[in-house]
Amino acid sequence: MTEMKVLAGKPVAEAHKAVLAEKLGALALQGVRLGLGILLVGDDKAAHMYAHFMEKTAKNAGYEVFVENLPATATQADVEGVITRWNEDDKIHGVLPLMPMPDQIDREKVIDLLLPSKDIDGLTAVNIGLVASGKDGLVPCTPRACMAILDFYGVTLAGKNVVVIGRSQVVGKPMASLLLARDATITICHSHTRDLVGALQRADVVVSAIGRAHAIDGAMIKPGAVVVDVGINDLNGKTVGDIDYESLKGIAESATPVPGGVGSVTTTMLLENIYEAYLCTKCQ
Repeated sequence: MTEMKVLAGKPVAEAHKAVLAEKLGALALQGVRLGLGILLVGDDKAAHMYAHFMEKTAKNAGYEVFVENLPATATQADVEGVITRWNEDDKIHGVLPLMPMPDQIDREKVIDLLLPSKDIDGLTAVNIGLVASGKDGLVPCTPRACMAILDFYGVTLAGKNVVVIGRSQVVGKPMASLLLARDATITICHSHTRDLVGALQRADVVVSAIGRAHAIDGAMIKPGAVVVDVGINDLNGKTVGDIDYESLKGIAESATPVPGGVGSVTTTMLLENIYEAYLCTKCQ
């Protein structure tokens, strides 16, 4: 077999950023500047780091950014008050409620209160339903990043057997819906799947989102398969994916690295979703 092709995320992100910059530039000429609202509740270090990163990234892309940082003692009413205010604020086109939130906060109620047209993470029931039914809705950023990578590198999906490992509402399920819309034949595997290896041996394309370091190795993969690894895990102080990348060499046709693959595209998809939210009319 020829050398395994690296499905690097950086050129995908750069291509999408260039297109997005043109769209935002056109809006700027009309006097329109899009806004992002980031909601933090509590002191979670990772959430605060991500908020800082997203604020900087969004500002660099030309967005106006509003950050609300509530203390760990915030009540449900405090959190819902921010969401309600931002729902009604015409300057804010996308809202990002960051998790985790303190135990006293009902996360589901917070998400349910969010306007679907401002739900840039695709978490509301309306957007979940729209994506599942193949209609226009705001797609969760990670599945959207996976599709962007597959498209950028010209991976044909129609008629292919695709295995999605993981069934979460933010990755596995919407990923399956997006692939099905491209006429792929989908198998979703999860913790109760009896013959994961058998499913993988039949898969032309594998998308893994289980969150376990090196849970899968090359011996489990069908020769010539395309592998997309969503996992970001710590293994002895090193960031690795769900799949042992080195073991794929000589087996897979192509694969996304970790780091440097899906994760590097996801942020760009979030920025695109703010623009899509601005245009969104069907998810009101």
